[in-house]
Amino acid sequence: MVDPGEKISTTLKREFGEEAMNSLQKPRAEIQALEKQLRKLFSQEHFAVYKGYVDDPRNMDNAWIETEAVNYHDETGKVMDHLPPEAGDDAKEVRWVDINDKLKLYASHSQFIRSVAEKRGAHWREDVYPDCHG
Repeated sequence: MVDPGEKISTTLKREFGEEAMNSLQKPRAEIQALEKQLRKLFSQEHFAVYKGYVDDPRNMDNAWIETEAVNYHDETGKVMDHLPPEAGDDAKEVRWVDINDKLKLYASHSQFIRSVAEKRGAHWREDVYPDCHG
């Protein structure tokens, strides 16, 4: 979630550190090393995948979810190799996964993954997520 007055780029870096790297539970020296790697990751080329309303089971008539999905691509793996995922804050589980037809994603997330696959020229099977057909 974006804090009041916070830029999206700052939110992305903070949330990734808290949720996927468990930065809130690390000693200060580890946090400093992690922040250095996160600066490398978030200074890479990126593109906006989606911005706006999302179909989400938490939506109600007077309150709904809006999101901004961004893709940062580590083509060589040099940055992400030094960032092993570790669930933190309110994340239940974090891990790197291959995209395949068995993967169950939350709400509109499969649409975001499909957009990234198409943009990056990766293989995408249309029948994997039938709810993504326009």
